[in-house]
Amino acid sequence: MRKILLTIMSASLVTFVGTGSTLAQDDGMLIIPVELYACTYNDRKDSGDLDDVVDKWNAYMDSKGNDTYAAWTLTPNYFGPNQEFDVIWMAASKNAIAMGETADAWRADNDGIADDFAEVITCNGHSNFASVNYKALPDGDPASTAVLTFSDCSYKEGASFDAVGAAMAKWSQYLTDAGSTAGIFHWYPVWGGGGEEFSFKWLEGFASHAELGADYERLGNGLGFVTRGRLFDHLLSCDSARVYDARNRRSAQLR
Repeated sequence: MRKILLTIMSASLVTFVGTGSTLAQDDGMLIIPVELYACTYNDRKDSGDLDDVVDKWNAYMDSKGNDTYAAWTLTPNYFGPNQEFDVIWMAASKNAIAMGETADAWRADNDGIADDFAEVITCNGHSNFASVNYKALPDGDPASTAVLTFSDCSYKEGASFDAVGAAMAKWSQYLTDAGSTAGIFHWYPVWGGGGEEFSFKWLEGFASHAELGADYERLGNGLGFVTRGRLFDHLLSCDSARVYDARNRRSAQLR
């Protein structure tokens, strides 16, 4: 893992970070820290109760002047028996320093909102990933809802981060030329896991299920799977993706 992260931090790639912003290639590649909480609703609690707490939390974050922490909640749509949770809290920080500062401030004084969250949800998993972007989402303000797909991928023997990056550049250009509006990110595990049987998570973001379906059509009847196979079959092994409905809970200028 250390070798992978050092490679990430020293690689020179075009990276999208934040919401609707891109970096020039000569600026180098940046990563952003992302955290996930996997949670279940407590007895007689539901999404409406969570909404009430999130409103309090947003007011708290505003009172602290925090503009470096963005958050979403994810609800499973296409999923398997291993997804033993009701909702995921997904958050990204401007950088790892801002992530730590937000965590310190929350632990020092959260106005009792941590207890409010605990009354509604129980979270049995908390993990952190380094997010690398290969295809930017369309410019503009973040949407209130989105559709996300997650797939676990492993490097095949002889594959390298640089080789995957080169293939991703070609794949991203192919999708762009075909009219895809998806954003594509690779998430490398940093904290909170242990015993992972994958190298990274391949994440794609869509504005709607219609846009997700459009890429389904491009890869299937449009024969995009042929190009994808040529680029990645010798580099990666990925499982079938899980699909989540995402709801934006707080926006931030991450870059």
